[in-house]
Amino acid sequence: MPKVAIAQTSPVLFDVERSLERVAEWTGRAADDGAEMVLFPEAMIAAYPKGSTFGSYLGGRTEAGRDLFRRYFESASEMPGRVTDRLAQIAREHEIAIVIGVIEREGGTLYCSVAHFREDGRYLGRRRKVMPTGTERLAWGFGDMSDHRAYDIGAGRVASVICWENYMPMLRMATYQLSPQIYCAPTLDERECWQASMCHIAIEGRCFVLSACQALRRRDVPDDFAGECADLSPDTWVSRGGSCVVDPFGNYLAGPLIESEGLLCADLDLSQIERGKFDLDVTGHYARPDLFRLDVNVSR
Repeated sequence: MPKVAIAQTSPVLFDVERSLERVAEWTGRAADDGAEMVLFPEAMIAAYPKGSTFGSYLGGRTEAGRDLFRRYFESASEMPGRVTDRLAQIAREHEIAIVIGVIEREGGTLYCSVAHFREDGRYLGRRRKVMPTGTERLAWGFGDMSDHRAYDIGAGRVASVICWENYMPMLRMATYQLSPQIYCAPTLDERECWQASMCHIAIEGRCFVLSACQALRRRDVPDDFAGECADLSPDTWVSRGGSCVVDPFGNYLAGPLIESEGLLCADLDLSQIERGKFDLDVTGHYARPDLFRLDVNVSR
């Protein structure tokens, strides 16, 4: 029965090295608790600049906003590269698989990505968020389905869907077709209604769902990136968490953890997946392929 963990924490915003140190610390905690895999939130390396508009308005951009984007760009990571090498080293040293949100750069474009590492330190690959939400499109490009896959690690078969991608029914179905046992949902969505979605996905996909959200206070956000959060008091939660582990029948195994940093751990009885698929297998006997068909473009 594999044990998994979620690190509900946040990066040191725009500081890659200190954020990696934080990842190493939380990974060590998870390994010490006996976890075989640890999930970190969306944009853990090295920032989700919540509240910032990058000086953009309809029909124009400000010079200050362009400079903010330049600084954000400089804190992003090429993948594979130095950051993935360091994350692989952390996984190898602690003998634990890592799934983690990383702001990636390629050419002149940034992407919201998630990286996967085996417990032996092997970098398995990354996938990019296919649909940045709302004003995320100011900063991030669009991913595609060429990197959409599941990976076999010691804890089980794992796949990742980022934040509001989980509200895309066809993307969820494409993920279920990968037969994940552990469905990872790194996010910045701290709302109570997010919990309903995580329970629904666990039931729908008959899989274990791990959702990791950042726990971030206003005092942790640099003033020039605070934007709409600028007037909040230092102790106000900019992102209040809500990380959780849900079983294939929609039951919480850990969390949700609210307004606190912390490590969530849970043992996964993988036989619950087959028990659940007795009466609901949305890619098998419940699929009705005579009525419905999903075509996925996996070209880059």
